[in-house]
Amino acid sequence: MKEAKDNFKFYLQPQGFLRGCTDSDVETLPFAGTDRAFSALKVITRSNDNVTSKIVTIEALSKYLKTLSPELRQEINKLVENITRPRPFIRLQNGMLLDWSKPLIQGVLNTTPDSFSDGGSFANFSDAVAHADQMINFGVDIIDVGGESTKPGAVPVSIDQEMGRVIPVIEQLSKKDIPISIDSRNSDVMLAAFNAGAHIINDVSALTYDPVAMKAVKETKMPVILMHAQGTPQTMQHNPSYENVVLDIYEFLENRINACVHAGISRQMIMIDPGIGFGKTLDHNLEILSNLSIFHALGVPIVIGVSRKRFIGELSGEDTPRKRFPGSIAAALCAIEQGVQIIRVHDVVETRQAITVSDAIHNKIATF
Repeated sequence: MKEAKDNFKFYLQPQGFLRGCTDSDVETLPFAGTDRAFSALKVITRSNDNVTSKIVTIEALSKYLKTLSPELRQEINKLVENITRPRPFIRLQNGMLLDWSKPLIQGVLNTTPDSFSDGGSFANFSDAVAHADQMINFGVDIIDVGGESTKPGAVPVSIDQEMGRVIPVIEQLSKKDIPISIDSRNSDVMLAAFNAGAHIINDVSALTYDPVAMKAVKETKMPVILMHAQGTPQTMQHNPSYENVVLDIYEFLENRINACVHAGISRQMIMIDPGIGFGKTLDHNLEILSNLSIFHALGVPIVIGVSRKRFIGELSGEDTPRKRFPGSIAAALCAIEQGVQIIRVHDVVETRQAITVSDAIHNKIATF
């Protein structure tokens, strides 16, 4: 977003989340055309290190806009449109659709021997495929295949080693009726995965690690998930710092979206992920998760990965990642209530059950 002439940059963050609202006295707007709505906006301005904000209800929004200059009014109207506009579905190469009418579950399939979350349980080809089949039976919407650990302190592997881990698995999964994403920073792996049958690119570096990665996305025409990470896996947890973690990440993702569009990648093929745990402290992660709704103003689907992450252990005292699924589900449901479109998880059946129950409760219309 361009800065206004008075050197202020505006951001809009939806507030007052509602679902199934039928009371005509409550004026709301929808998140990206879904059944999730909000009743107010936090209008945030930033100038250098100075950040100010005010809450404006949707009912009072028109009156508030009249107090602004035509330029600022146009800017805020654009952000409101970004937040509320239905996201166009994405048609994948095999004809399947990413339909944003409901939150999608992206199941993690790590083929690495040093994964933080499952300790190499699926590094073997047959184990990886069997786990993918299990996730499909449990109702996963996307399978995310990765062959390079990006946990804090992880050492990069060779391209050949990464390909050897992921390509046979992707080739096998491509025979099944399921969208496949390739979790990689490397263009050679992205291209090989595309040829093997992958449909989506998921890059933790937002196409900044490999200078040819953006070209690979453009050539394959695959949708791409742009994730924020401060530093590399080797350095990202060495005292991460921000001026304002939420706004800094917002601006990074905004710049990466614009860079992709400038390079010829369709905005409709872009998704974003604020990167929980990638160069963030516990407080940073909580700030991001409590303010996820701000990222809707970027106008693209939001992906969030909270599953089994360290911040859950820091809050709960649970050192074993596999035992963090209750906290993972709690964080995922909070993200969904803020309109997030994709939840990246390890525990598919538990997450699916939690979402099903939550939806049933929220969608029940009172009869009194």
